[in-house]
Amino acid sequence: MTPIRWILSLVFIIQMYVVMAIMALAFAPWAMVSRRGARIGVRTYCRWVIISLRVLTGLRCEVRGTPPRGEALVAAKHQSFLDIILIISAVPAAKFIMKRELLYAPFLGQYALRIGCVPVDRGKRGAAIAKMKADVAKGAAEPGQLIIYPQGTRVAPGAKMPYKVGTGLLYQQLGQPCHPVATNVGLFWPKRGILRKPGLAVVEFLPPIAPGLPIPEFMARLEEDIETHSNRLMAEAGFGG
Repeated sequence: MTPIRWILSLVFIIQMYVVMAIMALAFAPWAMVSRRGARIGVRTYCRWVIISLRVLTGLRCEVRGTPPRGEALVAAKHQSFLDIILIISAVPAAKFIMKRELLYAPFLGQYALRIGCVPVDRGKRGAAIAKMKADVAKGAAEPGQLIIYPQGTRVAPGAKMPYKVGTGLLYQQLGQPCHPVATNVGLFWPKRGILRKPGLAVVEFLPPIAPGLPIPEFMARLEEDIETHSNRLMAEAGFGG
């Protein structure tokens, strides 16, 4: 690691949060009266992150596959904040199942609620699943793409973590196609740390899984699709783990 690369990564991180505050305040009047205004503000910020990431750190971003445009459940591999950025930039009306603690993050929490995200208390598994299903049902009339991370948290490249049944319960409840998403972004933008490495960060929308499968069959297929394609993307980037 060269000192200049570390310094440029730090500059990127600092400006990323400064611009978040500036854009959040600039879009606030529109966002308060219109969900569309909040979404445009969030997507504008995501585009800025992608551009500044490339300019300052040499990390390019690419979205592969066909992102859903209509009502759909999106189940994605989660390795860092960057996969969130890329998914939001790729779909027209993203709304996430998110951990409740993020509601208290300045700007991020307020905008997450405005675009329709569903906060979940991860500390109470049974109650969390029941509340998640109820909150999703209450918001079912709001069009958009509901994004869930089946493993429930960020998972470093090469690490193993089980897929949680909550995704299967939502798949059954919504009766919508589920779009698996693979990624390799954790190789370049890690779960923790400052350094952002140059390369090609990819999120890939895989062929959708049609509604109607039994939950165990759906969960097995979902995990196989996401893990197989994420491993391929990471190997393509030179990861041997």
